[in-house]
Amino acid sequence: MAISPAAAPGFWPLAALRITTPRLELRWPGESDLLALAALAADGVHDPATQPFAVAWTDAGPAERARSVLQYHWGRRAAWTAGDWALELAVVRDGTVVGTQGIAARDFAVRREVSSGSWLGRVFHRQGIGTEMRAAIVHLAFAGLGAEYAVSSAVETNAGSLGVSRRLGYREDGLEIHAIRNAPVTMRRLRLDRATWLATRSVPVQVTGLQGCLADFGVPAPGDL
Repeated sequence: MAISPAAAPGFWPLAALRITTPRLELRWPGESDLLALAALAADGVHDPATQPFAVAWTDAGPAERARSVLQYHWGRRAAWTAGDWALELAVVRDGTVVGTQGIAARDFAVRREVSSGSWLGRVFHRQGIGTEMRAAIVHLAFAGLGAEYAVSSAVETNAGSLGVSRRLGYREDGLEIHAIRNAPVTMRRLRLDRATWLATRSVPVQVTGLQGCLADFGVPAPGDL
């Protein structure tokens, strides 16, 4: 689903959305960004001895992993509605695509809750990028879209993801048992509410290009209130 810069403002306003932090830019991935993400996935996302995701997409071979990234992004774009959406952004540092960060929601206009998901190319782990890009996306959710809650989940052995959530003020929200690699695995749910976010946010974030696509998230523009 390629959208040219010239067509984006009229036909797909989400292509103009940008979120920036001191080190990162989160943007709607164009075709070159998607290919960069596919290449990152092919090179590896985590230690193959572990499986940090509830859906074990990274267990496939390099070419299959790359293809699945492209198909996932294309599929989520095609399925987008104001009542059921998933925003998947490329994370860029110093001009290099390093991973992807997303939020998703169903019936957001009523529930005001988003869930998040992300991954980084393995060579970019342990550099503080995960915390900064999550801070960026929850800023979009709370400050830009008016969310009341942001939720996340991670395999209980995924210390990196759980650490990001806890540093940003998320609190424990229960457990789930998933079948991963034909074995029962405990997932920890975490929840961040608006009041805690307001009290603990510390990463400077700027959002541009949001006004034109609020309706795509099921959020009325100020003039429509």
